[in-house]
Amino acid sequence: MAIEFEKDFEERIVTSTLTGEDEGEVSLRPRRLEEYIGQSKAKQNLAVFIEAARMRGESLDHVLLYGPPGLGKTTLVGIIAAEMGVSIRITSGPAIEKSGDLAALLTNLAPGDVLFIDEIHRLNRSVEEVLYPAMEDYALDIIIGKGPSARSIRLDLPRFTLIGATTRAGQLSSPLRDRFGVQLRLEMYSAEELLQITQRSAGILGIPIEPEGAMEIAMRSRGTPRVCNRILKRVRDFAQVRSQGVITREVADMALSALEIDSLGLDATDRRMLESIILNFGGGPVGLETLAATIGEESVTLEDVYEPYLMQIGFLNRTPRGRCATKRAYDHLKIPFLGQTELM
Repeated sequence: MAIEFEKDFEERIVTSTLTGEDEGEVSLRPRRLEEYIGQSKAKQNLAVFIEAARMRGESLDHVLLYGPPGLGKTTLVGIIAAEMGVSIRITSGPAIEKSGDLAALLTNLAPGDVLFIDEIHRLNRSVEEVLYPAMEDYALDIIIGKGPSARSIRLDLPRFTLIGATTRAGQLSSPLRDRFGVQLRLEMYSAEELLQITQRSAGILGIPIEPEGAMEIAMRSRGTPRVCNRILKRVRDFAQVRSQGVITREVADMALSALEIDSLGLDATDRRMLESIILNFGGGPVGLETLAATIGEESVTLEDVYEPYLMQIGFLNRTPRGRCATKRAYDHLKIPFLGQTELM
């Protein structure tokens, strides 16, 4: 399912899901906490926790990072390992199929190491139960044999730091969530923060860019650094081919208009979804399955990919009866607002 999901969105430039377009993303990631732009509250608290752990000579407490995709959770994990001066092992929830897979990872950790589990909400239940004593007691319980002759042995583990990342914190079980001593929510970025990210990325990539051009990109990046960096690369192409290679406000506007990304970062699919709610269903409410069938998308895709940003900017409401477009959506699409009809 995960592979199909990525294929569905590899052509959508404003998706916050990691795609093949982002292969060079690693080179743009900051290496130290002071280089990390945005997330000031989470960053300040994390700096205190890291410094305290270093002063005590201990490993950092287990950390849970949650929030929408593309906000820098994986980047922050690399920074934590670098600040603590330890190695990092990276895996994901779906990749750990059996408890033996997790045991192999844990027994190969050195003292203080970081184990990063992305999409931790997708861990198998049996694997999750093995993780509990590892997180709490730094021990691994292994069953040897079967039936009446089966016996349990406990292996001591070095003190390590587990960092879990998820876009769906609500799907984590309470026992697992409660074992994370540090829980940090990453928020969407402001235009000013994305401006700094755009200018920093342009400097690393050697792209000549004017402040007005950087701001135009920042304002259309949906509050997401990953989208910002992806758009920057595509605008660079337009600047090289149709201009003098320098990204100005005019060049950025021309490029983003050609990519059908409007002033708020909405693309053609976002607008088609809103127009369908407004023109076909009188503004709503309309059920998710009905809406998905109308515009030819999967319902899970609408719920996980399109809706969060539209709700954040106040264009869409979720109600018990279905989805409704707001007056702000009407105004943005330049459609007269005549009130909403109740669908029976």
